[in-house]
Amino acid sequence: MMITENKVLSSLESYAFDEVDRMRDELKAKGVDVIDFGVGDPDTPTPEIIRNAVKKAIDTRKSAGYPRNAGTPEFLHEVVAWTKKRFGVTLDPATQIASSLGSKEAVFNFPLAFVNPGDVVLVPNPGYPPYERGTQFARGIPVFMNLLEENNYLPDFEKIDSDTAKKAKIMWLNYPNNPTASMATEEFFKRAITFCRENEIILVSDEAYSEMYFDEKPHSILEYGMEGIVAINSLSKRSAMTGYRVGWLAGDEKIIKAYKKLKGNIDSGTATFIQDAATEALKDEDHVEIMRNEYQQKRDILLEAFDSIGLPKSVPAGTFYIWQKVPAGYTSVEFSKKMLAGDIALVATPGSFLSEEVDGVNPGEGFVRFALVPSIERTKEAARRIKALKI
Repeated sequence: MMITENKVLSSLESYAFDEVDRMRDELKAKGVDVIDFGVGDPDTPTPEIIRNAVKKAIDTRKSAGYPRNAGTPEFLHEVVAWTKKRFGVTLDPATQIASSLGSKEAVFNFPLAFVNPGDVVLVPNPGYPPYERGTQFARGIPVFMNLLEENNYLPDFEKIDSDTAKKAKIMWLNYPNNPTASMATEEFFKRAITFCRENEIILVSDEAYSEMYFDEKPHSILEYGMEGIVAINSLSKRSAMTGYRVGWLAGDEKIIKAYKKLKGNIDSGTATFIQDAATEALKDEDHVEIMRNEYQQKRDILLEAFDSIGLPKSVPAGTFYIWQKVPAGYTSVEFSKKMLAGDIALVATPGSFLSEEVDGVNPGEGFVRFALVPSIERTKEAARRIKALKI
């Protein structure tokens, strides 16, 4: 029997982080002491307050059955309270919020609710791969918006031609930005809203890193408008709950209604006991502040090491990534391989793995992304190894 893959699936290259994992695993199999800054999966334990909440909730929800697809009332109301407190935005839990299995599920599936074959989706480049992949599975056409250093890693709307804008159904934004660690300004968000409304484009802001910052607090797109706009958030990074798979979408009730309809045909929602744990997580800010401080310590340790070997300063404003420029004469992949070799044995993601070449430019080339997920002690060891690097 001949087995053939879906045409979209068979056309895809390997997922960028799968390739990073493969390189790491090959080294570990050889007995090398690898320090992994590649994939953004924190090794910080999920805070005790959350672990205790989920333990209790398993018994409380022992007869709960299938979860409500849109989310439990308790979780939705806590999202409302947290959003009001954090951003000053008022939401209706019945019509303007939907729960999700973390942000990846929401990002990948979202185009299925709105995109028809041949529709355009505007995607940041470099960016989170599911923006593109979800578009492709919805039979849409991803059109990349380059994020360049000279433009503060913000897309230039003037470079989107009118024909593309007319065909576009969705624009993705992501600030604080993965992988560039940059922030968006109030003025930029307002320009994005104006552009999308003029062209009748749904504007989706992926805000999964909204609580990962160092100095200035990031804004939410919802502070500047609701019509035609949705924000996606998650507990994965804020509360070290990557394995729990819980998040939400919030915004325009017409968009949320369509997404709920889609989601009801795909899955049965996040487990109720997980939503209970997420509810407790949103009530507590102390653990978030502790994690932010730890990320800042790790950031500063690595930045000092990079500076000591003469690498350009690449200070992140948010997320838990460093978007580090590589030394002159190296490509992203070449420098990543140099760090993997010998006694250095550090894994980082080549920037070119996270971006596509557009108009002769690959905006990820010349950078590597370090995810600040190893412990402080392992980060100190990594810094020692970096200082021994010969470039």
